[in-house]
Amino acid sequence: MRWLQELLASNTDLTRTRVPIGPLAPDSLALAVVEGWRGPIVHAIETDAAGRLRHYKVQDPSLQNWFGLALAVRNNEISDFPICNKSFDLSYAGTDL
Repeated sequence: MRWLQELLASNTDLTRTRVPIGPLAPDSLALAVVEGWRGPIVHAIETDAAGRLRHYKVQDPSLQNWFGLALAVRNNEISDFPICNKSFDLSYAGTDL
């Protein structure tokens, strides 16, 4: 962290900019996918006819990977579940974000 702080402090030509996004487009659906350390994180936003937020949803990568865990433990002893579960290292509460 010290190295990073020194690097940022020595680069005085770096400026922070904030660009307003403006009003949201009416009756629109926008998707964004960013890479997390467990896989893709998907963001979806939907607006109404007035351009107001109608719905916003974030899907963490563990949601998709739980199906893989279900396949991995199929036909195994119940005692194997903790080992399989830890090998997948999935989030129970969306902490992948």
